Formats: sequence, C-alpha cells, structure tokens
Amino acid sequence: MRLRLILIVFCSSCFTLKAQDKQPFFHQTKLLLQQLDYRGTPILEVDKKTIEILIAKNTETNSIESILDKYTLCKVNINPESRVKISLGEAKPILQQNGWKTYLVKVENQAGITATLKAKSPQGKPNYDGGEKIYGMDYQNKGEKLTPQQIQDRWLDLELLYPNANLPTLNGLETEYLILQLYSRDFGKRAATIQFDCGQATQDIGFRNEASIVFKCMQANKIQLNIKDEKGNPTMASLIIKDLNGHVYPNQSKRLAPDFFFQQQIYRFDGETIELAEGNYEFEFWRGPEYLKKKLNYTVSSKANQTISVQLQRWINPAQFGWYSGDHHIHAAGCSHYTSPTEGVNPQDMMRHLLGEAVNVGSILTWGSGYNHQKQFFEGKDNNLSTTENLLRYDLEISGFPSSHAGHLVLLNLKDQFYPNTKTIADWPTYTLPILRWAKKQGAITGYAHSGMGLEVNTTELPNYEMPKFDGIGANEYIVAVTHDLVDFISTVDTPPTWELNIWYHTLNCGFRTRIAGETDFPCFSDDRIAYGRSYVKLDKLNYPDWTNGLKSGNTYVSEGKSHIMDFKVNNVEVGNNDSEVRLDKPQKVKVTANIAALLSKEKDSAVQPLDLNENIWALKPFWNLERSRIGNSREVTVELIVNGKVAAQKTITADGIIRNIEFETEITHSSWIAMRILYASHTNPIFVIVDNKPIRASKKSAEWCLQAVDICWKQKQVKITEDEKEAALQDYQWAQKYYQKISSESNQ
Repeated sequence: MRLRLILIVFCSSCFTLKAQDKQPFFHQTKLLLQQLDYRGTPILEVDKKTIEILIAKNTETNSIESILDKYTLCKVNINPESRVKISLGEAKPILQQNGWKTYLVKVENQAGITATLKAKSPQGKPNYDGGEKIYGMDYQNKGEKLTPQQIQDRWLDLELLYPNANLPTLNGLETEYLILQLYSRDFGKRAATIQFDCGQATQDIGFRNEASIVFKCMQANKIQLNIKDEKGNPTMASLIIKDLNGHVYPNQSKRLAPDFFFQQQIYRFDGETIELAEGNYEFEFWRGPEYLKKKLNYTVSSKANQTISVQLQRWINPAQFGWYSGDHHIHAAGCSHYTSPTEGVNPQDMMRHLLGEAVNVGSILTWGSGYNHQKQFFEGKDNNLSTTENLLRYDLEISGFPSSHAGHLVLLNLKDQFYPNTKTIADWPTYTLPILRWAKKQGAITGYAHSGMGLEVNTTELPNYEMPKFDGIGANEYIVAVTHDLVDFISTVDTPPTWELNIWYHTLNCGFRTRIAGETDFPCFSDDRIAYGRSYVKLDKLNYPDWTNGLKSGNTYVSEGKSHIMDFKVNNVEVGNNDSEVRLDKPQKVKVTANIAALLSKEKDSAVQPLDLNENIWALKPFWNLERSRIGNSREVTVELIVNGKVAAQKTITADGIIRNIEFETEITHSSWIAMRILYASHTNPIFVIVDNKPIRASKKSAEWCLQAVDICWKQKQVKITEDEKEAALQDYQWAQKYYQKISSESNQ
C-alpha cells in the first residue's frame, strides 16, 4: 500500500512537470516572434496567427515546433553529457549578396544546460562572439596573418541571437529556438561550414558539431549615386546605409580598403555605385561638421538603372572667409587600420576621407607601426592626388621610437624623414629635444601630439595647480622643450580639455608663445572619422607650407567643426598678424572682437554626457563637443574672454548657425595674453598685449608650477634615456629649471 502511494505521487509529479514545461516554451516562442518582428524579419502572417491560436489553446509543443521547423536552418542537439552535434533543418539555404537573411536554430537540450551556445564559421569571422576583427589589430595580435586567398574565402558573416536579447544564454528548456542571421559578401553558389558549441570539450566526436552547407546567394542590384555639393558640383560624401534592422551596409566586417571595417560610413563620389539586395534602407549623407546631415529612405527593387540623388547643404563655409581647415595628425597604418595584406592603406584611400569630410589639409603621419611600408609615401611635397581645395601630405610622427616615452612628436613640412646616422628606428634619440633640433634645422614645424596623456588632473578648473605625473606620451617633455624655443604647438581636441590646456596656459603665463592646434590622431585615439579635431588657418591662398606655418604663427583657431571663432582681434590687430602682438604705452582698456558662429540641434542630445573626470573618461569621447557647451536645454552657448588663463568676461549666443560679431572691452594693467573660447568646443590662439615694453610675467604661481613640473618630468623620463645621452638631457633639463627660476623671480603677479 505504501509503495502504491509512492507511485501515485511520483506519476503525479511527472505530469505536473510536463504541464509546466509548456508555459516556458510558449513564453520563449512569444519572445522569439517579437524579436523577429522587431528586426523586420517576421515569419509568415498565417504561421504567426496559427502559433498564437495554438498557444491560447495550450496545445502540445510539437504542433508549434512543426511550424517553426520550416524556418530552421540547423538543428542543434546537446546530449546528456553536453556534447553538441548538429543536423540540417527544413529551411532552404538561400542568401542575398550584401544582405542579411534570418533563419532559426532549433536547440534540443537533453542536458538542460544554461550555457551560451556559440556559432562560428571558418568562412566568417573567427570566434565571432569574442568580437575579434578580421583585418584589425585585435585579430593580428592573435599571431595569425591572413593571406589574400584567406581573405577572399571569408565571404560569410553570422550572428546568433537569443529571443531575450538581454540574456544571451540557453534557458535549459528541452526545446528552444534561437535566431541565426547570415550575411553574404558574394553571389552564386557558396559553401560554408557552420559550427556550434557551448564551450570547450562540448563538441561531439567526428566533427558532428558542424555542418557543411551550400548556399545559393542571390545577386545584389547596383544603385548609382548622384552627389552634389552646395554649388551643384559633383563631390565626395560620407554615406551611412542601414536597413530596417539597423544593419550597416556594406557589411563592416567584410570591408576592404578604401572602405574601413572600423567605421559605419563609406565614402563615395558622384557617379559611383553601391550594391544592395532588394529591401528598404535609410541613407545618411554628410560631408563633415560644416554640412547638414541629409537622410533619405529608399526602396531597392529588382529593376535596373536605379539612382539616388542628393544635394548637400552647408551651414557654414569658413574657407569663404580665408579660414582653411586641417587635421595635422592622421595615420594610414596602425591602431584600428588593416594590418594584412598590407601595413595600412594607400594615399588613394586616405584621399577619399579628406574629400568626404571636406577638410582642406590632411597630414598623414608615418609612425612606428607600419613604418617600413608607409615611409615609401613620404615625398617632401604634396601628394599628386591633392586638389586646389584638398591637400594630402605625408609627414612624420615620432611614435614607436625610443623617445616616445617622453612625448610623441608631430613633425610637419619635413624635407628629410631620416635622422642622421641611423639605420633603424631603434637608433633614434631616447628623448625628444635632439629630434626637435634636427627638425628645426630643416625648417619643419614641430609639436607634441595627444597632449593630455601623462598630464591628467582631476579638476575642470583652468588654470589649475595640480601636478600631473608626467608619465605619458603627450606633451610631457614640452615643459622643457619650450624653454629652448624648439616647439611650435601642442595638440588639442583628442584628450580632455583640462589636461591639454592647463600646461599651455601656465607656459603662456610665463611669456612663451607656443600655439595650440587641433588633431584627431585617426584611427588611434579616434577611429570614427578624420578631422574631428581641426585647425582653421587664415590664408590668402591654400598651400601646405603656409598652412603649417600658420600653426606656428598662430593665425588659427581650434574647433571640432560645429563652432567657429573667426577674425579674432584686439584693438583691430588680428591674431597671426604683427606677430599677434599689441603694444600699449600704459595700462588701458582694449577692444576685443570676433565673428562667431555655432550650430546645435534644437533638441538636447542626451547621449552626450558631462565630462566627469572621475568616471571612465575614455567612454566619454569625443572630449571636445559643442553639446557640452549647451546652457541647460536651450540652444545657447557661452563665449568666454580669457585673459592670462582666466575668464575676464562672457556673453551668450544662440547656436543657430548665424555668424555674429561679438565685442568685449577689458582692462589690461600689465603685459598679458588674451584669447576667446567656447569651452569644450573651440579656442582661439592668443594675442599678446605688451604694456610698457615689459615681458609677460602673468603669474608667479604658474612659473613655480612649471619649475616643479621640470623636476617631476625628469624623474619620470630619465629612466629610459640611454647613458650616452643622459648628460646632454640633464643639461637640457637644468637649463629649463634655471629659465623658470628666472621667470619666477621676475613675476610679481
């Protein structure tokens, strides 16, 4: 009797468990259908309605499975020992060239595990779930180089998605369905092997965890692009193409130069074509921050001779007023760039970026990564791809060299790129001043790159007196080089403003006349696009020597392109003219003017967060962004008058794209430097106001900060300076210390 009771209880428990199994399966099926709808790839409406009816009737799960099986490409069986094997499903393997196709994967989970099921293919990205880049540094660091044939064989992309996108693991159900999205670069018949596993040692014996599938890939259709600039002339534009699911075309992971896999956009010229499968797409056309973005919805059909036409529109054209834009720090190799089959890309590829971002000057800097390949493009003159409005030039960054620990150098307008008596990079000097002297002898323009690295502080105050560690690759040894008159500018925009500007403000307060310039350090500090950080140089006519000399003479302003401070003057002396100098016999008021324009959208961009230096600062890039200058929810920004590093006056303007003349008056009691800025967005170079022929000694506290900084810098850098150079380096540092001591003694402010 007791045994009989136990049997009844046991069977009742089995029945209850089986009945409850349906509920989670139904729940997952609903999520699956919602996910397919959301991605724009729903199953047939008749099948969807049938499933809804079956769920409402609490039917057995196999009747729903029979419907979903029609959309299943692969069936995955996980046996009780967690071994994985797969077989083909009922769906026909048909793909579309340059398009995504959605299938289901049926998982029969006999082990009841809740691990992450992974899918990969030798014809696609290796270890897709790990996020490696096929042609990028991440993949290269695995120690594998791809041959051209291997690249050609990687024609497939795949993505395994879960019904609950926030929980990418199996649910432990006896049966569940996942979403498999496949992308084909090619058309025609293509074979691929698709592999599944739930981690190490889960593959079944005999390669049964993989299936070889021959796909029929339907050919894409050509779409001609008619792209005109604001004058109706043919032009190059930045173009982002997405389908209704948010997939980017051409598929990023399969791109080869001139298209870059680490960017959403491609660059296309008027008359060129793109290939897309039939479907609905959103096109975004842009040509850099001086233009308005244009968005178009377009349906690609099977008919021939399809065309998309767009005329771009500027909101501002600084070159019309003589202000020519440029990015002095761009790379064609290293960091995010391709490392196989070549070390980086060619001038033709980089020229597309200059044209597509409407930047007038692009300095492509050869550096340690890919140096032996890229140095062939150095000419000591403009590349022959240059146009009257867009100049491409190869120069040099001292990065990946023995002196890099003391600060990376930007050397522009070089005539010779080889340091005397060196055979390899390893033979170069181990600190920066000898290299600066060599560059200066050949008439080069010199500066420090990504200045804020090693100069990090935990305050947004400017100027501030925190002492950085001087332990980075930015404008560290600048604190010494500036006293030897060896450096023309320090770079800004690609690191937080406080880190970059603080050391500059202190040295200006000591009477030095170094300038700032805007850079991107593409694609290292930013691989989104070139010329995010820009220098605008005032010229009568565009040419590279005069543009780079403008960085030295200071007839420039720095911007991320969405705000502009043009024609900055003090008492009608314009920045860059008359050595940027105004002379006064005695203390008096001066008149400060500029033509200023900025453009913000009417709605606040909530994606741009405040620049909190205490958080993960690198997640807040880009650091210079006009959105951070917005006052509350308005469309206004503050223009600040800066005297000796401090805010002397301010006015607000509406960032509606209209150019406005702004005027200040300020009292100058002793020799000073004056600038204008829109904090976090744009900054002029200074005008120096000399009172009674006395040098600028604006702050004794700044001089003492600089003196201490030399000592901190030496302690950090001397460790990596070789013994045969250490004595000369020590003398250079001691010179700087004496110089700042002298300035401090002359400072009364």
